[in-house]
Amino acid sequence: MHLLSLLCASLFAASLASGKQCVNITVPVSIAARNGIFNIAPLQNNLDATTFAQNLTSGRGNFTQEALLGYATVTGDYTISARFCQPDSGVGSSPVVQFLTHGIGFDKTYWEVAYNNFNYSYVDVAVDEYGFCTLAIDRLGIGASSIADPLQTIQAPAELAAIHDVTMKLREGSLPSVPYAFEKVVHVGHSFGSGLSLSLAAMYPNVSDGLILTGFSGNASALPQTIAGFNFKLARLNQPLRFGNVSYSVVTDLLSMVGQVNASLINQYLAELNLDVEEIMSVVQTTDLLDFIAGIDPSAVPHAQDLPTGYITWTDVGNNQFNFLYPGFFDTGVLFFSESSKFPATLGEFLTIGGGPSGAPSFTGPVQVITGNEDKIYCNSDCMATGDPALASIPAGLKAGFPAAQAFEAYIQPNTGHAINIHYNATGAYRVMQQFLGRNGLAPS
Repeated sequence: MHLLSLLCASLFAASLASGKQCVNITVPVSIAARNGIFNIAPLQNNLDATTFAQNLTSGRGNFTQEALLGYATVTGDYTISARFCQPDSGVGSSPVVQFLTHGIGFDKTYWEVAYNNFNYSYVDVAVDEYGFCTLAIDRLGIGASSIADPLQTIQAPAELAAIHDVTMKLREGSLPSVPYAFEKVVHVGHSFGSGLSLSLAAMYPNVSDGLILTGFSGNASALPQTIAGFNFKLARLNQPLRFGNVSYSVVTDLLSMVGQVNASLINQYLAELNLDVEEIMSVVQTTDLLDFIAGIDPSAVPHAQDLPTGYITWTDVGNNQFNFLYPGFFDTGVLFFSESSKFPATLGEFLTIGGGPSGAPSFTGPVQVITGNEDKIYCNSDCMATGDPALASIPAGLKAGFPAAQAFEAYIQPNTGHAINIHYNATGAYRVMQQFLGRNGLAPS
């Protein structure tokens, strides 16, 4: 019986894998972007990261403007890590590709969350159920894409330039290992990725055929609360195995030595504290101890990126839940998973996050904004609290910025916080997005 069960499981897994074909690619890009030049001393420790957050959220003035010395054109050749997926049956006669841009704290796997047998995968729904192609990228400076100066280079304008370059390659058919030229490209973003997608449509209104902006609105009034809720730490100190320059062998040897030498002393302390195993695990999982050992599994990625100190992240799983999730409507397992696999952001991103346009007046494609009703970052935990009887929701306020759009829809996903893709009802939101595209002439065939 056991052998039969294994055989059935293997056949089932094979049937799932056959739903799409994916390839990981590295895309060379050349950028030219008008970046800000900021007068901020390099961060040295975690308290410097706290100071940066205090300055950024201060009510005394505009810290971004205070630190800005001027502007300069940043140029360079970089690489963007991406994953292209297509239906197993092929792209069809009239394919549509979705260009997926993640937000802060994630990489391209936000769209293909590996937890619980990929049950949270956006790509699976878009490709397997609706026949779209997808291209998910690591934003410039993040994940497996090129790492660069986190203050002067990795800013919103430079990331936008990289997205534009990759989009043009999609249209021209010049992406490595992707032998197609796509006439229809839809840009789908999450949070900061939504802001970049909006900026793309504003600057290059003809480069995209449709926009879906998730975890987003035109109201950034809760951003100071968000930054405070992160409790910034240097990424290389918060998860040293992934983002620092500590080797796996050094850490495992150290842990082994501590365990051998101090085992009896540790047991004595635990007995005096009267902590049971469940309480000990709670301490490990819900403090930055979980982050400190993230990457202890040698198969985890990335390993030892040795990031500059201008790469920062939130402290622990509690900060993660506070800003991204709605209590009672997510699996705590996926929270721990997302914490151990999180990605940092840069000082330059936080300094330029509010500098984008509020709309794209010349964009003529369909636009959907889909945001969790309990989104703390863009709705202050209640997307219906507009204070204006004529405005149905906070995200609906973006409609004024798209006067030429073929269609505009603001959809509020119930029982969901900021990170839509790691809530229980994520796949319901995914289907709303695909159906919106289908109703507006952007279904593949």
